[in-house]
Amino acid sequence: MKTSLIILSFIGIVLANDEDDFTKANNKFASTVYSEIAKNKKENFLVSPFSAETILALTHAGAKGPTAQELQNAIHLPGDNKKIEEGAKTLLPSLQTHDAYTLKTANKMYIKNNFEIKPDFKQVATEAFFADSESIDFVENVKAAETMNKWVEKQTENRIQNLISPDVVNNETRLVLINALYFKANWSSRFHLSYTKKIDFYKSVADVVKVDAMINKHGQRFLFFDCHHLNAKFLELPFKGEEASMTFILPNDKDGLPQLESDLERALVPHNLTRERLRVQLPKFKIESKIDLKKILKNLGVVTVFTDFQADLSGIAGEPGDLVVNEVVQKSFIDVNEEGVEAAAATFALVAVPMMGFSNKPKEFLADHPFIFYIRVKGVIIFVGRVIDPSN
Repeated sequence: MKTSLIILSFIGIVLANDEDDFTKANNKFASTVYSEIAKNKKENFLVSPFSAETILALTHAGAKGPTAQELQNAIHLPGDNKKIEEGAKTLLPSLQTHDAYTLKTANKMYIKNNFEIKPDFKQVATEAFFADSESIDFVENVKAAETMNKWVEKQTENRIQNLISPDVVNNETRLVLINALYFKANWSSRFHLSYTKKIDFYKSVADVVKVDAMINKHGQRFLFFDCHHLNAKFLELPFKGEEASMTFILPNDKDGLPQLESDLERALVPHNLTRERLRVQLPKFKIESKIDLKKILKNLGVVTVFTDFQADLSGIAGEPGDLVVNEVVQKSFIDVNEEGVEAAAATFALVAVPMMGFSNKPKEFLADHPFIFYIRVKGVIIFVGRVIDPSN
C-alpha cells in the first residue's frame, strides 16, 4: 500500500537578503510561481515564495533521481545539496526577529507513530532547516488536525486558525511538513489617517470603484524609479529599521498590468531606485489567499513526486515508491493601511516620522489602477502579489 507525504505551507508574511544560492533560487521562484498563479486567477492574490521554497527544499533533501531533479528545476535550486543545506542554515536564522520588526519562521515535522525517518534526513531537517519533530497518530484524524492547528496558531500569534481539515490526513499519511511565518513591522514614515480619502480606482479602463486611499500630502523622499523599458514606476517604502521594505510596481497605463506581468522576472530584479520627493497615493487593501501549489508545481514539470509508486522519496524513509506527496497548500493574509502592513492578522503600531516641508513640486506615484507589490527582507522576496480591486 502506498503511503503519503503532505506538505502544508501556512504563512503570515516573510522577507530576506543574502546573495547565496538559496536566496537567488527563492527570488527566481517568486516570478515563476506568480506567473503560474496569474494564468488562472483574475483577482487579487498573495503568495509567499519563501515559505514554499523552504518547505519544498526540505522535501528535496529527501528526494532522489528524477523526483529530485524535477523539484530542483522547478524551484531553481543549485545542483549541490550541500549548497542548499548551507544556504538554508545561514539564511533562516538571519531572518529571525530584528530590533525594528518581528519575523518568525518555523518548520515542523509531524511523523506517524512508529514510522522511522532516516537519520540523514532527520539531521538535515534539524540542523539545516531547524525543523522540530513530533510523533502523531494520523488515524485519529480529528485529534491530529487539532494538534497541528494549535501549533500553527501558536507560531502565527493565533491569527491563522483551523487550517488543516481532519479529512486531509488519514491512515495512509506518514508525514506532514509545515512551515509557518509571521511578520509585523512599522512603516518608517506612516500615512496620516486624516489625509485618507475616497478615490476612483480603475479595475479596468471602463470599470471604476471607489476605494480609500492613503496619501502623503506634503511629499516626502522615497526610493523611486521610472522604468521606461517596463513602462512602469517603482516605489519602495521601507519599514522601520530599513532592512525590510515593500515595493509597489505601477504600470503607467491603466490597462498595463498584463504587459508588466509578461516580463515579471525583469520587474522583480533589483533596480536603480533613487530618492525623490514624491506625492504618494496608495489604496488600502486586504488580501487573503489559498494557493494549491500542487497544480502549479505540476505545470512547472514536477510530476514524479505526486505519482503513486514512481515518487522516490527514499531519502526520507523506505524505498523508492513507498512515499508520495499528495498535498502542497499555502494560505496567506495581508492588510495594508495607514499604520503599515499587518500580516497573518498580526497587529502592530507604527511610529510617526516628522514630516518635512519642501518648496519644489514633488513627483507623483498615484496608484489608481492595478499594480504588483512585493515585500523583501535582507534581499529575499518573501511576499509577492497583485491588487486588481482594493475594495474586494
